[in-house]
Amino acid sequence: MTASFLNLKSALSDLSLSKRRVLVHASPVLDADALLESLLATTSGFITPTFTPKSLLPLDYHPVHTKAEVSSLAKAFTPSTPADEAFGDFAERVRNHSKAKRSLHPVLSFAGIGTDALINSQTLPEPYAPIAALAEEEGVILLAGMDQRVNFSIHYGEKLAGRMQFIRWALTEKGVVECPYFPGDSEGFNAIALTIKPITRQTEVDGVLLQAIPAKDLLRAVVNRIHEDAYTLLCGRPDCERCEAVRWG
Repeated sequence: MTASFLNLKSALSDLSLSKRRVLVHASPVLDADALLESLLATTSGFITPTFTPKSLLPLDYHPVHTKAEVSSLAKAFTPSTPADEAFGDFAERVRNHSKAKRSLHPVLSFAGIGTDALINSQTLPEPYAPIAALAEEEGVILLAGMDQRVNFSIHYGEKLAGRMQFIRWALTEKGVVECPYFPGDSEGFNAIALTIKPITRQTEVDGVLLQAIPAKDLLRAVVNRIHEDAYTLLCGRPDCERCEAVRWG
């Protein structure tokens, strides 16, 4: 057992994650193996994003209007496609674990251990289903060295609040598929941090901040915030087409 593993295991216990199901967003700076082992030792199961944005066709793509060869525009998703490099080693450690199961969304897949029902719930028309199921089970979102901009569950809160979603297209080994209810931009999500501070437990391990947020409480906070201010959580960049689309809807 390494010091990092023991420290992480203790920290996760301090965050009351024992016997809970957890959605993990892990920083690449963390020891992926130690985090994986500590989650196996403390939680009842966990999932993590194994997103594959390289399978996503360009924003202006539509099968009716685009004549270009799609293989030049995106990389076809298969069940064995690695998670994007931006997710670091942890996503791949989970995806390749002998007990892991992965969902098959061509862009927004999750991999998990001890969470088959959550994984199986995701479909093309229901990309947020694992988060809905996590909330129903009183599960927790763990931000391990990351801030709210990676907190994918906030996108589900946007959908619940009635905020505009998007239709995108992705390339799979069987051809192009439509991906409805695709999320918008997340650069403005840190604005929720102060609102959810009272429901967030946090600790530090080896210089890395860990934050645990109850999924159901987070979704409620996002919905309430958007109902109070229709433009909250949007980024301030004038060149962001997705946030501008939400503003002018």
